[in-house]
Amino acid sequence: MKLVTYRRDERTSCGVLTEDGVVDIPRTWPGSDAPRSIKQILERGPACLPQVAAFCASAKKPLPLGSVTLLAPLPRPGKLLALAGNYAEHIKEASLQRGFELGLSDSPRRTTTPRPFLMPSTVVSNPGDIIPWPAYSKEIDYELELAVVIGKQAKCIEASDALDHVAGYTIANDVSARSVTFKEARGPRPWDEFYDWLNGKWADGFCPMGPCLVTKDEIADVQNLKMTLKVNGEIRQDASTGQMIYSVADIVSFLSHLMTLEPGDVISTGTPSGVAMPTGNFLQAGDQIECTIENLGTLTNTLGEKPEKFYEPLV
Repeated sequence: MKLVTYRRDERTSCGVLTEDGVVDIPRTWPGSDAPRSIKQILERGPACLPQVAAFCASAKKPLPLGSVTLLAPLPRPGKLLALAGNYAEHIKEASLQRGFELGLSDSPRRTTTPRPFLMPSTVVSNPGDIIPWPAYSKEIDYELELAVVIGKQAKCIEASDALDHVAGYTIANDVSARSVTFKEARGPRPWDEFYDWLNGKWADGFCPMGPCLVTKDEIADVQNLKMTLKVNGEIRQDASTGQMIYSVADIVSFLSHLMTLEPGDVISTGTPSGVAMPTGNFLQAGDQIECTIENLGTLTNTLGEKPEKFYEPLV
């Protein structure tokens, strides 16, 4: 089942995407207690998804897809987490760009641990949106990622049980500012480079998501999905989720030991190699970015205009 959040005639609702169009969930739900968003569906527990499927299967007149505007499935997730360095080849390209070669063991999953970080919910943007170019960076990069949506509360769970707590998957583009203008004239301090990197993840609209949330029953093997990212039609990233260092189950289990994961939380699982940072071939204003993951669809966005004036350091 493909769950979507959409806008039509200034009204935002949730629905099921079918071959014939979009079935509106609130309008097909019997009674007055219909869920009004995907998050509400997930918060009602795993039993709600079969109810949605059953009610929508009987719908006779779906809305034509061309009559609606698809939004991010979870426009404001409760928590939005992401992983840094979850593909070995990406770690290598990033390390070489910084002037050193990082040796990875043959089994990095056994000799390292995941590196998660939090992002504000305001980074989320919709399919088709213009990605705002932030006024604090002149180098904008792309990162194709599989995003996991939590469907059941998870606290200190084992990896073997982790997928039971997953509702489904969507596509994320973890857009990244690779430089910060407020670094200029700043004296050296420990950790500044780390925070510059982290600040580069937080700009408004910097994490487009969508076009839909595909429930996990539709995905036979989440660790065997082809991934491609194109910029203006040119393939920049070409990989598979099978190249992850830490699997989806590993990630969900690990994070559940750090915090309670709740229905509607989203985890972006890291990007493969092929980002612009090593080559300096950064995005330009007007570039179109197409993110495709097998069985999940294609997420397309365009980078907005470069600011006329950049943020200057405080002096």
